[in-house]
Amino acid sequence: MVITVPRFGTACLAAKVLFDGLRIPYVIPEKLNNETIKAGCLVSPEEICLPFKAMMGSILECSEKGADTVLITGSCGPCRFGEYPELSQKLLKSLKKDVGMIVIDSPSAIGARELLRRIRALTGQSGRSGFAKVRALADSLRALSLADGIAAGARIAAGYEIEKGAAKKLLRECEKEVFRLTEGAAVIKALKSCRRKLRAIKTDPSKDPVKIALAGEIYSMIEPFANLYIEEKLMDRGVCSKRLITPGWWLKDLALKPLGLNSLKIKRACGKYLPSRVGGHAKETVAHAVISRKEGFDGVIQIYPLGCMPEIIAKSVLSAVQEEEGMPVLSLAIDEMTGEAGYETRIDAFLDMLEAKKKRGAGF
Repeated sequence: MVITVPRFGTACLAAKVLFDGLRIPYVIPEKLNNETIKAGCLVSPEEICLPFKAMMGSILECSEKGADTVLITGSCGPCRFGEYPELSQKLLKSLKKDVGMIVIDSPSAIGARELLRRIRALTGQSGRSGFAKVRALADSLRALSLADGIAAGARIAAGYEIEKGAAKKLLRECEKEVFRLTEGAAVIKALKSCRRKLRAIKTDPSKDPVKIALAGEIYSMIEPFANLYIEEKLMDRGVCSKRLITPGWWLKDLALKPLGLNSLKIKRACGKYLPSRVGGHAKETVAHAVISRKEGFDGVIQIYPLGCMPEIIAKSVLSAVQEEEGMPVLSLAIDEMTGEAGYETRIDAFLDMLEAKKKRGAGF
């Protein structure tokens, strides 16, 4: 078995650390590009959302490099994401690709016994001891937590840094360094070094940058190519940004879900506006807008794939949040045809409006 995962932001680093620790052969996908998307579009249903096309293109590229098994996560309620594994398997079969799937989902969705069976299908390929397997998983989770924390800190620091571009440069150097390493302990050590360097970046606390909360569909939040690198664009403009959804957050939410202890803050924040679950991460989108307002953020940018039903519902609810909470919202729908110039123009106009609002101290 040669395993791979779809390209999915920092989750790819966690997967690499896990596979290295288990000593199983793997292929980590390259960063997404237009050719990857094109390959996915050629074999995908035209009306399917961009994340599926991106994942499909990524899987095809990895299969060409020898991958024969894909590790993928499961559903998010009534959302097309739940159909990804089955649909991608059918498409791969039609393309005469002998590629299997290991689908990891919540115990509440597939049962604890089935989840353990699927985990054994992955770890059973490793000849390492039980302790070594647990250590590999622990290193993977630790690396993911550190990577998410460093990224979050850098995106806030970008608004206060004295040397423009220092935080962004550190992030790129950190990514390059950790993907070069092949031992979990070495990756964790490198990430801790990056964290220390981030804390050492000189900042000016007297600055009052625009602060943006990013919310939306999970793939569009986590995978930079799917949101046209919006976080880097905001860093280049000296804007602080924050997003709720990260791979680490998703894993924690998944683990707590069977106990009913997941997303308690989110449920309280969006209860007034969206009390029912409508699939995907629509509730999280609405809640993040409400919470960010209380945390002093200036506006929300919602990003979602064109045609994403849960986020379309969230967009309509955000209109009420904007009116009642006074939180400006910009919603951006993205597909493979989205033009970057028009995308940046809308973002710049939104930022200009927020900057003017901050200067005059007026309500929205």
